[in-house]
Amino acid sequence: MQDKVVVITGATSGIGAIAAEKLAAMGARMLVIARNRTRGEATLKRLRETAPGIDHRVYYADLSLVKEMKRVGNEIAAAERRIDVLINNAGALFGKRELTGEGLERTFATNHMSYFVVTERLRERLLASAPARVINTSSEAHRGMKIDLGDLHGSRSYQAFRAYGRSKLCNILFTRELARQLSGTGVTVNCLHPGFVNTRFGDESKGPLSLLFRIAKKFAISPEKGAETMVFLASAKEVAGTTGQYFYQCRPKTSSIEAQDEDAAKRLWEESVKLAR
Repeated sequence: MQDKVVVITGATSGIGAIAAEKLAAMGARMLVIARNRTRGEATLKRLRETAPGIDHRVYYADLSLVKEMKRVGNEIAAAERRIDVLINNAGALFGKRELTGEGLERTFATNHMSYFVVTERLRERLLASAPARVINTSSEAHRGMKIDLGDLHGSRSYQAFRAYGRSKLCNILFTRELARQLSGTGVTVNCLHPGFVNTRFGDESKGPLSLLFRIAKKFAISPEKGAETMVFLASAKEVAGTTGQYFYQCRPKTSSIEAQDEDAAKRLWEESVKLAR
């Protein structure tokens, strides 16, 4: 990873923070997209301590807003001549249905649209830097879920775990379609399930759901363990030519039948394009 440029979202805590520090220690220059300035500055301080002498940077944006992701993506594209790795890792689960100021359901907007928009804004830089890699954090929570393209925002019914699981299904479908589009370009696209990790995830859910997460996290794996597959996909020579796959514990894993639906992947892409206008 020496002299490689890595863009990462969701790196101010949890597996993203661990992955960013490990990649920095391997010589990568980290560009972090964060929402919270206090955590962003703390992350930048840790990166500079881990790998001094490298020009790590933090860019700030609300990851749930399309206009913000467009802005920050444009800023990074304008400032950087090359991007070797893009890690879309930001994710959240919300206990009740909320719409963003742009009218998108917040889980879908944060967990899927942020991936879609920032990747599109950085696509040219990734292509120009090939061989390059895109890595998307998904989850085993996608299993048993079906995508409803007529109700991506949960207006007919909303349940927090279902909304989250569907957004993770979107991550895999997005990975498949982007890998298809970029086939032969030298840019690979893969996604991963990190495992159930003891992080800040679920802390914003509030109410009984928050209590459930606090109990469950007593049995969760460490962020260090959860970050292993992300670091592997970003750096390992063994997967330099691998694309369109779903990984767990640094190995390919078969996703659900719904996540392998190429027609659904294309139609989700088309809907995402419309929502990102």
